[in-house]
Amino acid sequence: MTFSSRRRTEILENMANETLDLLIIGGGITGAGIALDASVRGLNTGLVEMQDFAAGTSSRSTKLVHGGLRYLKQFEVKLVAEVGKERAIVYENAPHVTQPEWMLLPIYQGGTFGKFSTSIGLAVYDFLANVRKHERRTMLNREETLKKDPLLKKEGLKGGGYYVEYRTDDARLTIEAMKEAVSRRVKAVNYTKAEDLLYDDQGKVTGIKAVDQLTGESYEIYAKKIVNAAGPWVDTLREIDHSKKGKYLHLTKGIHIVIDGERFPMKQAVYFDTTNGDGRMIFAIPREGKVYVGTTDTTYTSDPINPRMTAEDRDYLIEAINGMFPSVHLTAEDVESSWAGVRPLIHEEGKSPSEISRKDEVFLSDSGLITIAGGKLTGYRKMAERVVDIVSEQLLQEEGKQFPPCATDGIRLSGGNVGGSDGFPAYIEDKVKEGLKAGLTHDQAEQLVKKYGSNVEQLFEIIQKEKDHTSTDRLPIDILATVIYGIENEMAATPLDYFLRRTGALLFNIDWVHQWKEPVIAFMADYCQWTADEQEKYTEELEQALYQAVHPAD
Repeated sequence: MTFSSRRRTEILENMANETLDLLIIGGGITGAGIALDASVRGLNTGLVEMQDFAAGTSSRSTKLVHGGLRYLKQFEVKLVAEVGKERAIVYENAPHVTQPEWMLLPIYQGGTFGKFSTSIGLAVYDFLANVRKHERRTMLNREETLKKDPLLKKEGLKGGGYYVEYRTDDARLTIEAMKEAVSRRVKAVNYTKAEDLLYDDQGKVTGIKAVDQLTGESYEIYAKKIVNAAGPWVDTLREIDHSKKGKYLHLTKGIHIVIDGERFPMKQAVYFDTTNGDGRMIFAIPREGKVYVGTTDTTYTSDPINPRMTAEDRDYLIEAINGMFPSVHLTAEDVESSWAGVRPLIHEEGKSPSEISRKDEVFLSDSGLITIAGGKLTGYRKMAERVVDIVSEQLLQEEGKQFPPCATDGIRLSGGNVGGSDGFPAYIEDKVKEGLKAGLTHDQAEQLVKKYGSNVEQLFEIIQKEKDHTSTDRLPIDILATVIYGIENEMAATPLDYFLRRTGALLFNIDWVHQWKEPVIAFMADYCQWTADEQEKYTEELEQALYQAVHPAD
């Protein structure tokens, strides 16, 4: 199947010309996981996403595939065990977008975690998550803790816990899962909104009215089973279906800020108590010469399409940083970029946003609509398994058609064929040599291999083909290759898709975006044959995102 943004209309027409086994509404990590699981089992599957893939919650997380140590304190033992084990599967199947990150948990007098309880908690965590031997926790004394991070507040410090989490690029993880599903014949299209549900004479849901948000064209797409995996918008679809009864979503907002590493020179990821006494904990994680810090956790009642950092959110995190790292003296001017995301949690009466469970739940409506809500990035594969099990069982009962059980624990995501997590360093070394032969510098080749994994071979092919292209007068060949690859192989339809979700540069290298935005837009406009109005619209969209990444909402 194609996954080119230049062939979106063709894919939509193909979907509209048949009855699918399964249609998924929502192109975040949950929808991508369901599409992959269904395709591996042999279901004829389609997927529509009203924004870009991963544009909602799935590109706005703390970017950790983690087991949720804090959930032990809430006695969410089953959740910790499941997502803890899933971490290793995600890492093994996509080592190019996931990597171990040693995390320091400083222990203070009167803090959330005591020394004994931390030692026991981390040991239980290791056991429940089936942590590999060389990644099991160690306990540190005060001096050892300060050696790991000399910037830490010294007053009241008793020691620390040292354990492994897994850092990921959440948007690229979603894209790679979607690409793998598409390679297995899933038809997936972004910027296509399910504006209405279609029903038969018995009131059973049979399809959707889909509207292409880029062209305005409408399509009727039919399927035997419809899954609502729309994240913060699942209740909107349940309302259309007249099935929003009982449990409902409680949206909470989390924001992260990005600081330059020279201004906040920490080398060690830290998970720390806020010093204001509110009982919350914050991550500070070095990445690509920057440090990102988050997250907040507040109830959110506005439109989830574009959550923003407020001055209050920003100042809360700056106060938390300065409280735990008193020598850095950060101010609002040190924030280079930010992002905000909405968590679609399932409401629990009387609980604060931080206390609400991160467990997922499936709702089955009288019309046959299947809704999946809640959950965590780490658990996306198991969430998908539960949904596709239900779809398979229903199709067996209704049609006598049997599908095999879930097998995605052994399926490498697109780009993940690098010899496994242990073999990735050797793979990088080999492919860098190929990149040098193609005319790249060592740094250019290494960055491409690390980001694209085994798909780097396709980028090298583009580089060989485009070496003499006139566009290289304005764009370096490595950037040109990523733009073409993003359009043709990752359905990047706009400059914002490229700069935010395909590269992450708008978050972690915003100066680079400012440097290359004009030639990238000019190339995309020519390559995709945009009208002048389209080019203006997409340019304005990118400029707005650049402004909002730095400036708080009013």
